[in-house]
Amino acid sequence: MQRRDFMKTTALATAAFGFPTIVPASVFGKNAPSNRINIGQIGCGRIAREHDMPGTWQHEMAQFVAVSDVDSKRMTDGKKYIEAYYTKRNGTPYVDIKEYGDYREMLLNKDIDAVVISTPDHWHSQPAMEAALAGKHIYVQKPTSLTIKEGRQLVDVVKKTGVVLQLGTQQRSSEQFRVAAELVRNGRIGKLHTVKIGLPGDPSGPDAPTMPVPSNLNFDMWLGSTPEVPYTEIGVHPQNDYSRPGWLRLENYGAGMITGWGQHHFDSAAWGMDTELTGPRYVEAVAEFPRSGLWNVHGDFMVKAEYDNGIQMFTSGGYPNGIRYEGTEGWIWVSRGNYQASSSDPVAKGNNAKALDASDPKILQSVIGPDEIQLIRSTEHHGNWLGAIQGNNELLSPVEIGHRACSVCLVSHIAMKMGRRLEWDAAKEEFVNDNEANSHLSRPQRRPWGTDYVKV
Repeated sequence: MQRRDFMKTTALATAAFGFPTIVPASVFGKNAPSNRINIGQIGCGRIAREHDMPGTWQHEMAQFVAVSDVDSKRMTDGKKYIEAYYTKRNGTPYVDIKEYGDYREMLLNKDIDAVVISTPDHWHSQPAMEAALAGKHIYVQKPTSLTIKEGRQLVDVVKKTGVVLQLGTQQRSSEQFRVAAELVRNGRIGKLHTVKIGLPGDPSGPDAPTMPVPSNLNFDMWLGSTPEVPYTEIGVHPQNDYSRPGWLRLENYGAGMITGWGQHHFDSAAWGMDTELTGPRYVEAVAEFPRSGLWNVHGDFMVKAEYDNGIQMFTSGGYPNGIRYEGTEGWIWVSRGNYQASSSDPVAKGNNAKALDASDPKILQSVIGPDEIQLIRSTEHHGNWLGAIQGNNELLSPVEIGHRACSVCLVSHIAMKMGRRLEWDAAKEEFVNDNEANSHLSRPQRRPWGTDYVKV
């Protein structure tokens, strides 16, 4: 279907609801239809509603045209949520969002230019790969992948197709994280030797009885490549609200906070450490894991990573939530402060609410000169992605950098499991002489789902 035919069909559909047959110019703002980026939303849950949809639709160059979710109730809610926004913004009743119970059907729609993927962690890499193969640009939530193998598969497909993929590591678009990284990389605290990252763990949970699968949920597809297990609501997502879902605390679908928030902080730290395209040489960790209850991701933990450039990085819930760079001539602290991407995000409190601090205030007042290292500037992460699609700016969080940050998370998680010092070869993306640790670089995938079964 050509774009002009699509718009004609849209006008006819609008008329069927008793609304004007001519789409008002206010729908498009200053961006003509030929310059507009038509967006499909994959996953309509908490992070989509609180962060990705608002982050995208605030930019007039973007226009949501479709939603997809394996939970039909959430999909319809997502449709209504978007339509209500456009109706309020434009002052004209708006009914134009198409629903797809299977995102693969959405990818066949040639009028869709790009997709936003806001799914559970185990459903990041596969739809992103398939979207790239369909020629769609992609914004995908972190973590990049469930395993290191999946992440590399995704990188290879994106590079092959040339689509614009932005990882949802939006801390890069917060000024304080860029400023901190620039100051560190330009030597304002001397030679960097230590990085301390505060990252909380998750609590254990209750036992959960098996429940009937809700009629609105395609549970088999929700499970995807992961093992078939009985349904229980706290193991998936709430049926009556959009609060923090239980799948975040199950290793079948992620690794807990080490990936859930870890990719944010490891990515930001790598920006300042100048290690965005590599990884640690040695990693060791200790962690507590629940002994009972449904939820089984890590609780309290400590990870030590050593890099070839001599930097040591420590990560633990015992530190304040944020990043502290320590050099031979001072330190810099950076965090989100009180900013939240979603209502359940942990935020700094009390004395830790300061988003940027240093051992000497003069460090923060320092001006980065034109001949020094200047990092990419972005004021909004989704906008940076949309601008990169249109060729207006450089992409801030490309897939290779996202994969490397996620790999630090996953290597750290494997070290938690092994309980011993591991040597990591970042170039080969494998542990050195350690078959046991290397067995965790991938997971068996349940047919027909999984990145191994995507036809590249």
